[in-house]
Amino acid sequence: MTEIIAGVEIPETQAAAEATVLIRETTNPLIFHHSRRVFLFSTLRARELGLRPDPELLYLSALFHDTGLLTPFSDVEQRFELDGADRARKFLLDRGFSDAAAELVWTAIALHTTPGIPGRMGDEVAATNFGVLTDVVGLGLDGLDPDQVGEITAAHPRGDFKNEFLRAFVDGLSYRPDTTYGTVNADVLKHFVPGFRSVSMVDRITGSAWSA
Repeated sequence: MTEIIAGVEIPETQAAAEATVLIRETTNPLIFHHSRRVFLFSTLRARELGLRPDPELLYLSALFHDTGLLTPFSDVEQRFELDGADRARKFLLDRGFSDAAAELVWTAIALHTTPGIPGRMGDEVAATNFGVLTDVVGLGLDGLDPDQVGEITAAHPRGDFKNEFLRAFVDGLSYRPDTTYGTVNADVLKHFVPGFRSVSMVDRITGSAWSA
């Protein structure tokens, strides 16, 4: 039976089904429910803005977008967004998706915390970012149907989302603080980690190897 939440149909493809099981079993309720809400909000925001993202690629982008906050998925220390993007790309390529589709999902995940740029890119990249912004900071929430919002949060409860999500960022980033340079992620560590000071662009310029 087709699963429909707030007028949004959950993709029924084999890859979507496998991703649902994988993310549910390898993350936690916080990330799983957040990721599904992001897909639902992404779809609603896309309709509002006249975007036409591929539902399956949007779903996979949403499901994998925060997986890098949990267990590292790479052999190098890198931004958590890249961990999630790399994992998603491998997932797609292993299932026969085209290189173009895998790169599109990679880009949507890699840029989902970057202000300003995703909204000017392709529909999947833009919609993923808009869905994240709606669920995390409430951007565009006032323009959505309250009944649809209520249906989404009933299917995927927020619980103590604000505090739990911030804690997930601290837990996922505090052991690799240098990867937060130049990102919104540094704001979280600055607030919660005593003594944390992000290197600034001023530091990098004045401390460079150049004499002037």
